Amino acid sequence: MAELLRQRGVASASAPDSLAGSVEVWTIQGEARRNTLNRALVAELIAAVHSAESDRSLRCVVLTGQGDKAFCAGADLKERAGMSVADVQVWLDDLRRMTTGLERSRVPFIAALNGSAFGGGTELALSCDLRVAVDTSELALTEVTLAIIPGAGGTQRLPRLVGLGRAAELILTGRRVPAAEALQIGLVNRLARPGQALAEALKLAEAIAANGPVAIAAAKAALQLGSSLPLDAGLDLERRQYERTLPTADRLEGIAAFREKRKPVYRGE
Repeated sequence: MAELLRQRGVASASAPDSLAGSVEVWTIQGEARRNTLNRALVAELIAAVHSAESDRSLRCVVLTGQGDKAFCAGADLKERAGMSVADVQVWLDDLRRMTTGLERSRVPFIAALNGSAFGGGTELALSCDLRVAVDTSELALTEVTLAIIPGAGGTQRLPRLVGLGRAAELILTGRRVPAAEALQIGLVNRLARPGQALAEALKLAEAIAANGPVAIAAAKAALQLGSSLPLDAGLDLERRQYERTLPTADRLEGIAAFREKRKPVYRGE
């Protein structure tokens, strides 16, 4: 059964001391079962997101899978087969709490796709802010091949990312998308050589962590909450999020560092 391993202080040796401990790696530990999602793992992820939200020293999380075959192959179908209709309703509620928690967290999440992602694994990646995939991986929402539909946000998040037409094709056919095509259509942000997805994701995480934490949280909120709003409402949201940064000491530090031609040291204050 898969479980979640959380590791702190994994920034590269080149990262400045001010970023020590600011990035965390979460690894789904279930290589033998292709890192599939089960009820216990989903509960762990929900709890971990809640914990991350209140940890002000944490600035970015990289989510990955164990091994080199799969990031996450979706739901554990053996467990799923034993669920009643009522159990499935609870399962869907928990999946929504998990994916929405990742999406709405003040902390940016980067999915490091160490291998393929299918079904709920792709939906898990879609709920992260950025995605890095090894160039041998494939992504797919395969639910219709099992006579169900994506139930963890796939029908809503995928069109917002790649457009309605592409999303309809991928969801209605269940087709597997090679990594190169996923990059081309915007399903992933970067490709990496086999075994290098985590390292590439950590580079992104460190670049994010070096910026003002309040500003990062505000920018993430503007992006996530504003993407489905009419333009004027989105601009109002952006203004409110911008105003969150105005009273911060970090904003003054950024100006001072620019004036003094040095790197800023942000404290999330």
